[in-house]
Amino acid sequence: MNKQKITIEKITSLCKRRGFVFPSSEIYGGFAAVYDYGPYGIELKNNLAREWWKHMVQMRADVVGLDSGIFMHPTTWKASGHVDGFDDPQIDCKDCKTRMRADHMLEVFGIDADKMSANEINAEIEKLKEKGKKLKCATCGKTNLTPAKNFSLMVKSNLGSPTDELSEENVVYLRPETCGGIYLNYKNILDSTRVKLPFGIAQTGKAFRNEIVARQFIFRTREFEQMEMQYFLRKSEMQEKYEEWKEARWNWYLEYGIKKENIKWYKHIKLAHYAAEAYDIEYNFEALGGFKEMEGIHQRGDWDLSQHQKFSGVKLEYLDQKTGEKFIPHIMETSVGLNRMFFAFLHEAYTEEEVDGATRVVLKFDRRLAPIKIAVFPLLKNKPELVKKAKEVFTDFSKKYMCEFDDNGNIGKRYRRQDEIGTPYCVTVDFDTIEKDNSVTVRDRDTMEQERVKIEELDDYFLEKFKI
Repeated sequence: MNKQKITIEKITSLCKRRGFVFPSSEIYGGFAAVYDYGPYGIELKNNLAREWWKHMVQMRADVVGLDSGIFMHPTTWKASGHVDGFDDPQIDCKDCKTRMRADHMLEVFGIDADKMSANEINAEIEKLKEKGKKLKCATCGKTNLTPAKNFSLMVKSNLGSPTDELSEENVVYLRPETCGGIYLNYKNILDSTRVKLPFGIAQTGKAFRNEIVARQFIFRTREFEQMEMQYFLRKSEMQEKYEEWKEARWNWYLEYGIKKENIKWYKHIKLAHYAAEAYDIEYNFEALGGFKEMEGIHQRGDWDLSQHQKFSGVKLEYLDQKTGEKFIPHIMETSVGLNRMFFAFLHEAYTEEEVDGATRVVLKFDRRLAPIKIAVFPLLKNKPELVKKAKEVFTDFSKKYMCEFDDNGNIGKRYRRQDEIGTPYCVTVDFDTIEKDNSVTVRDRDTMEQERVKIEELDDYFLEKFKI
């Protein structure tokens, strides 16, 4: 049984067909780069967030949680540099009006323009022209293009009267990242809890970016969820703690089923002006053509708190009670997009196997991540005694696990459907259950092996199976 090549078409088809991910506003023709998570998608996403939180907050004495608002005082983003510098240079096609990211267009010529300004990109385009090379529109193939110009990734809105013009006086921004709320609450957490350096603040939540080219399914979207942790510490502690967190985050992916060969470290050579070091964990998105960023682990220095202290006028220094020293802590962050993590684990789990001459599609999730843990079937839906017993089993176990009751179609089709949504175990109530020994058939997703288990022993059986 071999794992077949994974394509984006296979992933998107499965997600739509089996209720993981839907295009947003589909009945109106869709809404570009926004997606809705269906019944199984939200379960998988919640499970990933829960396991991340467990390891980042619950199991640590040095990290606390937070849920900050999406809207923040507009000066927040002035202080952070987002208002003046959070943009991507764009190029427009004058003929078909397609808007394209300039750095993506230069990639074709082997030029890394990821951190270049619009002026720097225009200079590179002129060099290409001197060599007889021209950029072409990705849609129509013509060369009638505008010069590169900056395009803000900030999503603007306004609060107050809906008739107000969107001016600098009343503009607010939907947060482009969640860490801003952590910095603004750093002092509140210091004052209201017993945290001492080094300590972290973690949160999950929505973020918004006005992406020029949002593409590749849920990999790059305009509305997404981030899971971030900002770790506050002394500069002298940075390197030791940085290596500890890199190891912790790497091992988390391995523990939950990502194969070692499918992740790698990428070291940033071009750094933000405040950063001392930055690494990304990249995942091998075969469906997207190879390794791409999933999680960033970065040293941010003391820039963030220093900026907010400067713009707000509020002292954000840390007081060492033992030495009396006051200083702005340095920050080490881990930041991952939950949507990308979702995509990676779905991609990793997707398997095609040859079984009895037919192809079986199965999602081999770690049992802790599976959207549905146990599916319960009556062998036949037209036998009331089987249906009644199966519903009793479902009612009992749904108090402990996310379960599903299914009596639609023959048993083989029901197994295949549960395989495609990644359910580890299927329980079937049959005539022997009623007439003989009160036992049921339990079928394993990965091995497809079946065994008889008495209903009164199922509790201990599944406790053992779901024990990691």
